Formats: sequence, structure tokens, C-alpha cells
Amino acid sequence: MNSYQSKLSDTDFSRLSQYIYSNYGIKMPDSKRQMLQARLQKRLRANELTSFEDYCDLLFAGESNGQELIHMIDVVSTNKTDFFREPNHFEFLKTVALGSLTRSSTSPLKVWSAGCSSGEEPYTIAMVINEFLGAGSIVDFSILGTDISTSILRKAVNAIYTEERVSGIPLEVKKKYFLRSKDSEKQLVRIVPKVRSKVKFQRLNFMDPDYPSVPMDFDIVFCRNVLIYFDKPTQERVINRLCAHLKPGGYFFLGHSESIMDMKVPLKQIKPTIYQKVN
Repeated sequence: MNSYQSKLSDTDFSRLSQYIYSNYGIKMPDSKRQMLQARLQKRLRANELTSFEDYCDLLFAGESNGQELIHMIDVVSTNKTDFFREPNHFEFLKTVALGSLTRSSTSPLKVWSAGCSSGEEPYTIAMVINEFLGAGSIVDFSILGTDISTSILRKAVNAIYTEERVSGIPLEVKKKYFLRSKDSEKQLVRIVPKVRSKVKFQRLNFMDPDYPSVPMDFDIVFCRNVLIYFDKPTQERVINRLCAHLKPGGYFFLGHSESIMDMKVPLKQIKPTIYQKVN
């Protein structure tokens, strides 16, 4: 075990932090060195390496080592989410946004959960929309969830969660949208098929110059608690790229600690952290 307790040198930290920022936009100040060191220890063990210098050499060898780069960003990217997180957003969705979008149109609603983590956000959106539309609605909907982490996307696709993760959800909602495991000892639940079928997932790096695999006509974009890891110029670029895929008049949701203040973006504020795309 001790052979893996390597320390992250100034040189190796600089190589890694600069690469992570340049390619993924995630800030890695010196205050995050211990976090980065701890999280990458498992990659040293997986590759049977005993130093971060060797790991950096492996990572940046240029020998088509794309798979290890994916593993690296999987352990570095933070994935913190909950069902119905920041509930005022879902209340606004239910009471304002969905009504305005469906009042004069029967076109399918399209929602993008950008930075979807393990799926709680897009599945929450699906439940809210399903409740709003009701059983006999002629309006359909679809949700795209994207994230940079392949491992977290696998969890999102599986849609299996511990009962503890859904403990705060009202009982009538749980009964309608979650299936309990037949093995009671496992204490697991799974999103029901009719909701899972509405959500598709794919990997996306916000630092890509454009997003050709993402549709251009979303009615709603959620991008919450992702931009906090970027500096302001990067935030502005990413928001503009996201807005390119949002219809004029469409709604854009940010996390409670995020803001577009002093940014040149095609959004007007409706409520704190809730925006609408201007024509």
C-alpha cells in the first residue's frame, strides 16, 4: 500500500492542472492540490505506477492514450447532485415555463440537462413535465443529459439509486416514478421505464469549440452548478455555446451561486438564476 503514497510535486501538479484547465476548463488552484493528489491515487494503483511523474509521462506520452485521459477526468470532475435540487427552479418550470411553451404549440418539448451528473436532474425534469402534461396530453417531450464523465453517465443510464437518495421525495411521487428492488436488503430503487425512455445521455466536453452532436432547438437548458469550476471568460464562452442550441424565448437555468453579470450573452433575467433567451 505504501508504494502508492506518492506526493504530487510542483512540476507534476503544474502539468496536470494546466492540462485540466486548457482541455476541460476546470480551475485547479494550489488549494486543490491535495484533492487532486488523493483522487488520482486510484489511477496510479490501476496503472501499477508508484509516482505521479510516471503517471504524467503515461498520460501525456502521446501514444493514443485517450482512455486514461477519460479515466483521469472521471475522477477529477466533481459530481454532486440531488433529486429536486434547488426546488424553486422546478416550481417555476411547473407554474410558468411549461405553460408558456405549450400554450400556443403542440410541438414536442426539448430540454437539455447540461452537466447532468448521475441523472437526478434530468429525471426530476422528466417527472415535473410528465405531471404538468398529464395522462392525455398530445404534447410529447424529450430530455438530453450530457456530462464529461463516462463513469457518471453509466450511472445515469442505469437510473438505479439508493433509497437514501430518494428519501426526501414525497411518497406519492416515489410510488409513481420509482420501482423498489425485489431484494429488500439492497434498498435500491430504479426510475420507471416510461420516464427513462424520455431521457437520453451522451458525453460532452464544454471546452469543445462547438457541439455538433447536440440539437439546435431546445426549449429549456439547465446548466446548474457546473460553471462555478470555470473562470469568468470560460463561463461566458460556454454560456454562449449553450445558448446557440436554445430557441429564442427559451428558458435557461443556472445554479444558485452562478451569475451572468457583466457577460455578453443573449439572455435576460426573469428571476434570480432563471433567464430567457432574447431574439
